Amino acid sequence: MKISTRGRYALRIMLDLALADSGSPVRVKDIAGRQEISEKYMEQIMSVLNKAGFVRSIRGPQGGYFLAKNPSEYTVGMILRLTEGSLAPVDCLEYEEQGCTRRDDCVTLLLWKKLDEAVRSVVDTVTLEDLVSWSSERGQDYSI
Repeated sequence: MKISTRGRYALRIMLDLALADSGSPVRVKDIAGRQEISEKYMEQIMSVLNKAGFVRSIRGPQGGYFLAKNPSEYTVGMILRLTEGSLAPVDCLEYEEQGCTRRDDCVTLLLWKKLDEAVRSVVDTVTLEDLVSWSSERGQDYSI
């Protein structure tokens, strides 16, 4: 499994918003500069995050984006699934109802289930708040 730039950037954008939380909206230009993401690509990702209700926007000269919820309410899994779709390592785990004709005899199915459980046990328990905490432990300053 490989996370695309879209998923990685979405996570960085959400983390940036959490770290920059000053009560006022954060401009796309500022986030794009800090995260070294093109503004055009970032706008596409922000649109997805906005439509899903992960961020809210305010228009105008003092406008920008901010998190719609507390950082503790977002898991890494939520953000990655929004931008990446399923995180299942193989299709047969993603679409169990359709099933694979080899499912009953598949020797590797247990391996794929264990891998899926391991990934989910990380991404569904680590929150944006945890990433903020890890960032401060590393001494990263995102003061605006």
